[in-house]
Amino acid sequence: MLDAQALDAFAQERLDPAVISQIAHESAAVVVHTGRARRDPDLTRRLVALVDEIGLSTVAELWAGRPARSLPGALWRLYVLREWVRRDGQGASRDYRDGLAYAQVSGAIAGVATPPGPEEMRRLADAVLTGVFDGDLAGALDRAAAFCRVASAGRASRDDTGPVRALSAGGLAGGAAGLATMADDLAACARLWREESLD
Repeated sequence: MLDAQALDAFAQERLDPAVISQIAHESAAVVVHTGRARRDPDLTRRLVALVDEIGLSTVAELWAGRPARSLPGALWRLYVLREWVRRDGQGASRDYRDGLAYAQVSGAIAGVATPPGPEEMRRLADAVLTGVFDGDLAGALDRAAAFCRVASAGRASRDDTGPVRALSAGGLAGGAAGLATMADDLAACARLWREESLD
């Protein structure tokens, strides 16, 4: 807990980009390492539902401005994907279903139940985040990347360039190209995690 003087100092330092970057990276590391170390199902559920508890805008303040190929950048993208699927399960399932014909290998990696409806999309999003805390983090990132590749192919197959509302809220590009970029970034983060250099 910070006293009044420390809070004032924190507020002044908060404007410093180096301090903001440090807070983003440290908070992401704490969230991931706490979840992975405790192996507590209740804690995992709370971490998966972090956005439900503190709001997407708070998570955006912490992590949206960090590089895509960093731990806070990866977590931001995972939570945004979950939020998109929760808000627009029909659209997400349509993008995914339409993309399966063009990205079958990615579809197998993503592991969505067939047929891919809104509830299956929600279960996948929660399963990916659960994997961050309970399983192989690199595998969870690869699975999210595969989901993005399939959804991107589905959007591209319809020539649908409109933004995904939940994705654009944090400054991430929507549409097929944005999802493809997100897939590349998440896959790169998986490689970095395996190399023990994702920070």
